[in-house]
Amino acid sequence: MANTKQALKRSRQAEKHRIENKWQISRMNTHLKRVLAAIESKDVNKAKEEYKIAISAADRLVNKGLIHKNKAARHKSRLNKHIAALAKA
Repeated sequence: MANTKQALKRSRQAEKHRIENKWQISRMNTHLKRVLAAIESKDVNKAKEEYKIAISAADRLVNKGLIHKNKAARHKSRLNKHIAALAKA
C-alpha cells in the first residue's frame, strides 16, 4: 500500500489509465472482429468500410503506445490480404 500522498495519487491515476487502455484495446479488437465477420459473409463493401475503421483504431493505439507498431502492421496486412482475395473472387 502507498505511504505518501504522491504515491496514493499515482496509484489512482495508474488504475484510471489501466481501465482506459483496456477499453481502447477492447474497442480495437471489436473492430477487427467486425472486419472478419464481413469477410466471412463475403460482403466486400462492408469489409472495406469496417477495415478503414479498424485500421484507424489500431493506428491510434500505436500512437498512444498501447500496442506495438508491428502488431498493427500485422493486422493491417492480414486483413487487407483477405479483403483483396474476397474482391478478386
